[in-house]
Amino acid sequence: MQKGNFLRTVLVTAAAVAAFTVTPCRAELTITGAGATFPYPAYSKWAYDYNQETGVRLNYQSIGSGGGIKQIKAKTVDFGASDAPLEPKELNESGLMQFPMVMGGVVPVVNIKGIAAGQLKLSSETLAEIYMGKISKWNDPKIVAENSGITLPAEDITVVHRADGSGTTWIFTNYLTKVSKDWKDKVGNDKAVEWPVGLGGKGNEGVAAFVGKVDGSIGYVEYAYALQNKMASVMLKNHDGKFVAPTAENFQAAAAGADWAHAEGYYMVLTDQPGATSWPITGASFILLYKNQANPEQAKEVLKFFAWSFKNGGKSALSLDYVPMPDAVVKMIETTWQNEVKDSAGKAIWP
Repeated sequence: MQKGNFLRTVLVTAAAVAAFTVTPCRAELTITGAGATFPYPAYSKWAYDYNQETGVRLNYQSIGSGGGIKQIKAKTVDFGASDAPLEPKELNESGLMQFPMVMGGVVPVVNIKGIAAGQLKLSSETLAEIYMGKISKWNDPKIVAENSGITLPAEDITVVHRADGSGTTWIFTNYLTKVSKDWKDKVGNDKAVEWPVGLGGKGNEGVAAFVGKVDGSIGYVEYAYALQNKMASVMLKNHDGKFVAPTAENFQAAAAGADWAHAEGYYMVLTDQPGATSWPITGASFILLYKNQANPEQAKEVLKFFAWSFKNGGKSALSLDYVPMPDAVVKMIETTWQNEVKDSAGKAIWP
């Protein structure tokens, strides 16, 4: 199945329920998870392929990172998923462990008549001022100065943001906090913030739908949603002062220097990384599991799915413009499973 056809099958609109369930071929075993919308296309493709091979079903609710954290803490799912990594202190207090599953990019997208993908350029300062409400017209002199050669309309800017607790928002606001002191002081970095201006959409799907419908709008979505909806992505000026496009290669460039071996609890933030081609709003998506498992057989099935995805899902992840975790990091993660995920008697569940 080609990428475009597959994405049309698995990506949902704002009006639909953001969840997927793959029907089992032969077994009745079901794994449950909830959380981040950012990796949803990759997880759903892996779930489909894994089900075809093993008969095991994955029921994943794409409800946002905040919802995923709440559900795993409430023990209503087998695993949670979050694009905002939990700090080691919170992990320890909750009895959780986390590991990165896949990496990708968050992308500003616009709906401006006559502007195609990759035509509009924005510096970090200009993007922050748009989201602060300080720049409110597309023909503002600051935007015009960054975009010689294209004609920008005297049209109001409609800012679109996430309405739910979101790891995509955490990555986006983490970036804005790093590049704008004004944003850092007045808004900050979190899964949900007090937005100075704009409309809220639920999930990447909701933001994509709003931007697609509202002339003069700007939003931020995971890259696969920009591709699927044929949205006009923006080129951003990165840490090294270069305007770059969102591509898997540029996500990889941002992730290249990540020192996972020295990241306690795999806590790692990949925004505003140096490098001439680094995409500045790159992030990892994380899986959350309890260290002490009351149902070790079920927990092992969860780990088997993620182990299979690490081993077999790299090609499909790349086809959807995600960055697979490096083999050396996967080995570290599987060692962490063996050391930290145990049954009630303290016996290791993995391998």
